[in-house]
Amino acid sequence: MKFTDGFWHARRGVAIHYAREVDRITAAEGELHAIAPTRVVRDRGDTLNTPVLTTSVSAPMENVIRVRHTHHRGAGEPFRFEVDEVEGAGRATVVDGAGTLTSGKLSARLAVGKSWELDFRAAGRTLTRSGGKSAAWVDVSPDAAVDHGATQLEREGRTSYVFDQLDLGVGELVYGLGERFGPVVKNGQTVDIWNEDGGTSSEQAYKNVPFYLTNAGYGVFVNDSGHVSYEVGSEAVERVQFSVPGETLEYFVIYGPDPKTILERYTALTGRPARVPAWSYGLWLSTSFTTDYDEETVASFVDGMAERDIPLSLFHFDCFWMREFTWCDFEWDERVFPDPDGMLARLHDRGLRVCVWINPYIAQQSPLFDEGMAAGYLVRNRDGSVWQWDRWQAGMALVDFTNPDATAWYQDKLRRLVRQGVDAFKTDFGERIPTDVQYFDGSDPERMHNYYTHLYNQAVHEVLASERGADDAVLFARSATAGGQQFPVHWGGDNTASYVSMAESLRGGLSLACSGFGYWSHDIGGFEMTPDAGVFKRWVAFGLFSSHSRLHGSGSYRVPWMFGEDESDPTGAVAVTRKFARLKNRLAPYLVATGEEAHRRGTPMMRPMLLEFPDDLTVAHLDRQYMLGADLLVAPVFSAEGHVDVYLPAGEWAGLLTGERVHGGGWVREQHDFDSLPVYLRPGAVVPLSRHEDRPDADHLDGLTLLVHAGPEPDWSRTVEVAGPDGTAVPFTVAREDGVLVARSTQDSSWSVQVVGGETVAATGGRAEVSA
Repeated sequence: MKFTDGFWHARRGVAIHYAREVDRITAAEGELHAIAPTRVVRDRGDTLNTPVLTTSVSAPMENVIRVRHTHHRGAGEPFRFEVDEVEGAGRATVVDGAGTLTSGKLSARLAVGKSWELDFRAAGRTLTRSGGKSAAWVDVSPDAAVDHGATQLEREGRTSYVFDQLDLGVGELVYGLGERFGPVVKNGQTVDIWNEDGGTSSEQAYKNVPFYLTNAGYGVFVNDSGHVSYEVGSEAVERVQFSVPGETLEYFVIYGPDPKTILERYTALTGRPARVPAWSYGLWLSTSFTTDYDEETVASFVDGMAERDIPLSLFHFDCFWMREFTWCDFEWDERVFPDPDGMLARLHDRGLRVCVWINPYIAQQSPLFDEGMAAGYLVRNRDGSVWQWDRWQAGMALVDFTNPDATAWYQDKLRRLVRQGVDAFKTDFGERIPTDVQYFDGSDPERMHNYYTHLYNQAVHEVLASERGADDAVLFARSATAGGQQFPVHWGGDNTASYVSMAESLRGGLSLACSGFGYWSHDIGGFEMTPDAGVFKRWVAFGLFSSHSRLHGSGSYRVPWMFGEDESDPTGAVAVTRKFARLKNRLAPYLVATGEEAHRRGTPMMRPMLLEFPDDLTVAHLDRQYMLGADLLVAPVFSAEGHVDVYLPAGEWAGLLTGERVHGGGWVREQHDFDSLPVYLRPGAVVPLSRHEDRPDADHLDGLTLLVHAGPEPDWSRTVEVAGPDGTAVPFTVAREDGVLVARSTQDSSWSVQVVGGETVAATGGRAEVSA
């Protein structure tokens, strides 16, 4: 949100009261407290008729510093995200009028004097600072020449905002702010943190997260669940500005110094991604959205995949498993599914899991509408009536998840489905949340707009965790905000069946990865329209090298034989789907270990190149390739012709599909047919491969192969862990010893070592040797 007219002036109707100086600083109980008048105080008369910002600086955990600016404290504290805190994480001192708050290697400094300057320092340098004309309280008149942003609220009378600006250094780049489909580098953009159902081809986003990280060693999290507006090197090109409506602003500066560590500390603050089950990494197949289907259709799809030797992990029933106009009533449409119990059992007998579509909206035709209205379980208008509209479902209302009884009521409907045989839920929607309403617990509706989806996905995840076990709970969620990473998996929303949309989907996933989310998926083939065979096949290869993989569309099915079926053609849709689905199942031990890293450290499975190569300047803007875990570089093909440019950082890389060794440190132009794409092992990679191509949740230790691309160092070694059937991690170490690669493990079942493009040697007595 822009308040200024160039550098010198405020916009019409806008009064900006900047913190001009620090009048006094005190230290108490590990916090700094400062008073900042909004004019320079030359004599006592200047203290009159002057707004003042009160600033507190504290540390919720090591290497994280909280800043809170308050204008009028009587307005009360806005609703904030829940964060974990460690007592005694900061030490505050005031010496000769200068206050310093130190937490780990990070410090913040304020000094009494005729200027405002809040410096953040680590490793002997200034990371960023809030300097002159940075922190401010803003008074905005009703006719001001400003755009109040994505909230589209009708504001009565004058409106106040609080903002701060943090400096951007030369060459400093900004990433994150949720799943955004434009350039992965956010410099020059205006970003509104406001969840919308806008598709993947607009500036709107389903997953808005008020957190960004930079390539300068730190991240910033604005702790406000409402509308946070960012000007990222846009309004003030030397700074990032973030503003919130109201009387107070709270943000955290998080030190790294590297991007992975920034994410580790951010997710320690807001919550780590839950662990997901191994079966979820396999291929998911959907009925698609508005297609006609019944149990016979479902069976034909499942049979068709089996007949073509394409492994499936899960079958998903989209909206019309329920009767039209009744979404959601959580009842199977008996006209097309007369025996849901038997059908679910038959699908389970075939080794499949089952997912069903839900949302948090209750249509007026649903029997649950009257039930929820009578019990007070639905969000209400300000006059006490139930809020309704006709968009999406006729007369739909919203479940009020701020009401514990309403949440339990909703969860009970889902528990019945889980006990019937449903294994997962696609938690669709959650973005179209009104602001002219009232909630059971009195929550501010503007700040509940983004947070509503958090409560929704949390409620559903709790059901699966309690009914199936914490390690077997998985969602397929569309909307989220800060902290939503705790309830995976998330997918990218409504894209279109084109190469351009395929690329924008990837940009959204990489942006979300920089926002603390560990897992991500997308609709293979595109949701809107029907893809041609080329788009479908290219997207299949990309989708099956994503953390999670689902075939889904809108008005047409996404089974591969709909896009041509010639068993003699290895580049046909069926053959391509078979190849990559089976390869992904072989990669399951590697994916499970990578997912464990997301769960324990907050490191995403699909990683922007920046996360693995933070010192390589070339990777800073790359958004058409990524690392899948630490060891695999993936570059999807975004053209029918198969041309693709890949950047390989320094070192010798090896093709996963070809075994070819390529020297990095520059760009490589490649040509790929539909059954291929650039996938490279980085130098020093050890990738565990399962022998089981038919499922991702087999015993990975049984017949395991360690695919090795050793580093060049004479004393190179690497240890990887592979989860056994009981979840216990078994370590395998590969090391170069006297020019020979020696692999060791305590594992006594059959396993082997393979050098990329070379020989495979079986282990004997927990040991294998292979030529380096």
